[in-house]
Amino acid sequence: MKKTHYLAGLVLMSAALPALAADDCTLTIEGNDAMQFDQKELSVPASCDEVTLTLKHTGKLPVNTMGHNWVLSKTDDMQGIASDGVSAGADHDYLKADDERVIAHTDLVGGGESTSVTFSTEDMEAGGDYSYFCSFPGHVGIMNGKFIITE
Repeated sequence: MKKTHYLAGLVLMSAALPALAADDCTLTIEGNDAMQFDQKELSVPASCDEVTLTLKHTGKLPVNTMGHNWVLSKTDDMQGIASDGVSAGADHDYLKADDERVIAHTDLVGGGESTSVTFSTEDMEAGGDYSYFCSFPGHVGIMNGKFIITE
């Protein structure tokens, strides 16, 4: 009897493993009207070939006054991307068109809205120096964090 229960448990656990791995590759972060992300660090295991990130704007202010997006890049590129994005304007999510330094980004959203992006980690390295930030003008200095790919 005990062997049957043990085997049934193993079968159930092995069936759940792909779902658990998928959950490790799905992230959610929130931004608010006080220009803050709710997390200063996000991480995914190196086994994630693809990551889906959802940004939720928990504030009430509209996109033109307190819009937020989520932009991923190498840490050294963060400030340059944000500076170049100012001239691109809100219609382009404050990101220069086809900026090769941008690994991934969401759309710009206002209070009560959310947006998602799915991106490949194929060209990223475990232990690499990556950061995420909001490219809305003036937000990058406060709204940023580390993106970590773990071994």
